[in-house]
Amino acid sequence: MSTNRGLQANALGTTDSIVMAVAGSAPAYSIAATTAVLIGTVGLAAPAALLYCAIPMLGIAWAFNYLGRLDVNAGASYSWVGRALHPFLGFISGWSLVVSATIFMVAGSLPAGAMTLELVAPSHADNTALAAAVGAVWFLAMLVVVLMGAKLTVHAQLLMSGIELVILLAVAVAALFSDKRVNEFSWSWLGFGHFDGASGFAAGALIAAFYYWGWDVTSNLSEETRNSRKTSGLAGLIGVGIVFVLFEVFTISTNMLLTPKEIATSDNILRLLGERVLPGPGGELLIVAVMLSTIATLETTLIQVTRSLFSMGRDRTLPSALGRSHPRRQTPWVAIIVVGVVALALFVASTALGSVSAVLEDAVAAIGLQIAVYYGLAGLAVVVAYRKLLFKSAANFFFGGLWPLTGSLFMIWVFVESLGSLSGTAVSIGVGGIAVGLVPMLWYRAKGSPYYRPARLDAARSEQVHAEYGHQAPVYAASSGDTLSTDF
Repeated sequence: MSTNRGLQANALGTTDSIVMAVAGSAPAYSIAATTAVLIGTVGLAAPAALLYCAIPMLGIAWAFNYLGRLDVNAGASYSWVGRALHPFLGFISGWSLVVSATIFMVAGSLPAGAMTLELVAPSHADNTALAAAVGAVWFLAMLVVVLMGAKLTVHAQLLMSGIELVILLAVAVAALFSDKRVNEFSWSWLGFGHFDGASGFAAGALIAAFYYWGWDVTSNLSEETRNSRKTSGLAGLIGVGIVFVLFEVFTISTNMLLTPKEIATSDNILRLLGERVLPGPGGELLIVAVMLSTIATLETTLIQVTRSLFSMGRDRTLPSALGRSHPRRQTPWVAIIVVGVVALALFVASTALGSVSAVLEDAVAAIGLQIAVYYGLAGLAVVVAYRKLLFKSAANFFFGGLWPLTGSLFMIWVFVESLGSLSGTAVSIGVGGIAVGLVPMLWYRAKGSPYYRPARLDAARSEQVHAEYGHQAPVYAASSGDTLSTDF
């Protein structure tokens, strides 16, 4: 009999899941690393880009919420899209997450290393090779934490994210009441007037999607969460709401307190804001916040990619070894080690790519394309899965149909519209990374993976079965200990 016991059930509660959702979006890191890129793309319309991306993003969060009620699976959209739409689309959805998360290992670890150097050795902060080495150390530390189990992972996250949010809130309040303004607040910043046509709006939305990305880690942790059919989706929704407020406050503060020249020449806008509103300790505090945020989101990204690979290995759409869990820790140890080796190889390659900022700019755009793919597919999947129940109630129609569908169409439009305006490097990484997934998809389809013969995800059928059997315990495979069916 196999010793594979699956993942550690009931390790996370509601508060834990909300913290993971916020940490997944990495508020301090996203503001520090991406605000200059966003403002450079859309200028004063940066707050509007975040606002108009938040609305469809909440629609996608509602899609994850509704789909998570039907199918508790560490692969999340990989499983849902495959069962609701088509297994090929499901695999592409899961592969898009895996590739985007793997790219982020570089995009996130480099700033973690640079921030650490800025604290302890400021003169070396722009040394890409050294930043990559220090970032690799942080990455390995998070790898060990994730390997040790979900409970330790959550405890580490509560500490790091707690300190980060306290610092951000203190600076946000100081920024809102600061008298050192170069511009007065204008409601036009939240309108469409500052965008350079449809392509400019799409470019801004693509970058804004990167800001929000990561809240869906709660769905990848669903097999390890108490009452996950309700908790995981709810935590994702709350997480998106919290980071939206933080992003808007700091982006509006940037428009008010910093000049275009300061924004264009600053490597860390968040630090500049801190020094402006809290002279002396402000800048150093925000370096700490960004460093903690970056390290924290490395941890959540590791969770997303390793849980996705675990689910794909379990379904034999990738090597089955990836679906093994540690007999005592109940973590996907093979997937964690594989991700660690690949990421370290990327760290070495990153030293030849130029400055930290150059690496980040193309990585953010490439990840944005991949995010748009798997979020867009999830939005379509919930409409198909709930099609028989959409007119049963106003809530089902709006939250399970209209809003997710709007979010999905928005993501698809952003993807298509952005292709013409991005650099060749960003498009090659973004689209090429997804295209590489066709090889394992066709290979394991030919080998007869059961994933390609799915039980259809049907909310109406699930509701009926739940009414009859919802009080009973899950059914387990006698030979392996893996759950046979994660839906009702």
